Amino acid sequence: MIKYLSAYFLSVLLSFSAVAAEAPDELVKRVSGEVLEIVRQDKDIRNGDIQKILALVDSKVLPNFNFQRMTALAVGRDWRSATPAQKTRLAAEFKLLLVRTYANALTNYSNQRIVFRPFRMRDGDTEALVRSEVVQPGAQPVQIDYWLEFADGQWKVFDVVVAGISLVTNYREQFAREVRDGGIDGLIASLAAKNKSLESPAGNRASR
Repeated sequence: MIKYLSAYFLSVLLSFSAVAAEAPDELVKRVSGEVLEIVRQDKDIRNGDIQKILALVDSKVLPNFNFQRMTALAVGRDWRSATPAQKTRLAAEFKLLLVRTYANALTNYSNQRIVFRPFRMRDGDTEALVRSEVVQPGAQPVQIDYWLEFADGQWKVFDVVVAGISLVTNYREQFAREVRDGGIDGLIASLAAKNKSLESPAGNRASR
């Protein structure tokens, strides 16, 4: 399920130009359309140019996702026992895992389109849920929901929910097991090893 989630993770929400006056749903709609158009027109991305994809992700995605909060949610209660240095390393490795997994999965694009559900948010809310469905020929629609938070003048994503399953929660059991077996440093080492494997061509193919 982690592979399935990651295959869709960011696939329709590649970047955010954080504009305080822009509502979360309008932000998602606008950027989703822009990104899908880029993918449609870029043969290198569709053909698996990982370096080009990573460069695109680095410039568009990283400033607009709260990876620190995502990592804290994925690690769960063990996050409180981590040192500041360990938290920094965990967030960096988890971010790299998600980015590389997504970059490898992006080449599976096949004319998807996005249908958004009605959006509701009260004045003063600092968290928002944007609901959508990804529709593609010959397959059942996949529900993808985005949790965003407003902080420091901009909206950022801190969780993606695919078919009712939270991306960060989906990692929690795996991470808890790693911590039980080897502590926080063991989890960091496991994530680093996984990221290293994704750098190779064989790792890229296996993650698809």
